[in-house]
Amino acid sequence: MKRTLIALGVGFGLVGATAIATPAQAAVVATVTLAGTPGAPQIATFWLANGGANLKNATPYSVRTSVSVTDATTAPVPDTKPGSVPPLSPDTGEAPTTSGKVFFVGADGQPHWCTGTAVQGQYRNLVATAGHCVLDIDGASATQSQVVFVPGYSDGTAPKGLYVGKQAFVHEEFSLYDDLERDYAFMNVYSGVVADSAGVLSNVGRLADNTGAQGFAWGQPLPPSLDVFGYPAGPHPDGTLPYTGQTLERSTGAASGLAAPELSAEWLLGAESPFTGAGSLGSAWLLRYDADRGLGHLNGITMSVSDTDADNRYDTGVSPYFDSQTATVYKAAAVAWTGRIV
Repeated sequence: MKRTLIALGVGFGLVGATAIATPAQAAVVATVTLAGTPGAPQIATFWLANGGANLKNATPYSVRTSVSVTDATTAPVPDTKPGSVPPLSPDTGEAPTTSGKVFFVGADGQPHWCTGTAVQGQYRNLVATAGHCVLDIDGASATQSQVVFVPGYSDGTAPKGLYVGKQAFVHEEFSLYDDLERDYAFMNVYSGVVADSAGVLSNVGRLADNTGAQGFAWGQPLPPSLDVFGYPAGPHPDGTLPYTGQTLERSTGAASGLAAPELSAEWLLGAESPFTGAGSLGSAWLLRYDADRGLGHLNGITMSVSDTDADNRYDTGVSPYFDSQTATVYKAAAVAWTGRIV
């Protein structure tokens, strides 16, 4: 595993552009290696072998699934002009299948999953999820191991292929300090693979070509509402289990500014949502979602949930606010090439 810090600016336009950082703009991005190309086929085989047994046996990740929050003293204030990158329809002509599960082996040595989302990028290889679904904040390792993305996952199958994570881009403050306000990751994946009955892998092409990709938005004023897409599976505090984690769920709710005093996090984004934390970590928060197209702009990622009215049922999703530094991390990831493993 290798972690590299690079200084980047935020003053560039759409994906593929470059800029020289000024002192006011400079932010630090941590690049985390997940899998080298020679080892990627073995990772794919680990998950696809025996009819996807490890996929089926994975459990929802349950680290930092809930947090106590209060109303923010002041709502998040954009530190830059609002910016966005448009979404992308799949080349297949089918409806987008951008949501899926990020699978990995955690610090306990067991297979787990979070939610992830295909996002627009120059090489159509980008997945967004919660930072602690990629970096290991619960054990001694720097990263989770054997990280992959399975869009449209269903009962051990990978209908759009399985995509091995090559590297992830996170904020330096999350990389060094597990900063809650920077709990997001943008992961580059190799081209997808499927396995035949003999376990032989074959290439199925680039992620966003097959699934489409959500756009990305930053520096936005607080929206009236956001659509949240994820695979919740864990219990409410009262023990009820309203979700199975087997199907993609959607909730639409009002947005708000939040703070988490116990974690010294003052600028967070909230969305009214009944999702439980386990399983929904990494869920996409979409701004300007068009249900007919199945596309919108990623403007938040579930990094935890909260029970704000103390009725023992979660009612609010919690996300970092996507500011100019989030855009810097995203833009670094959006121009990173990966390639294919078979």
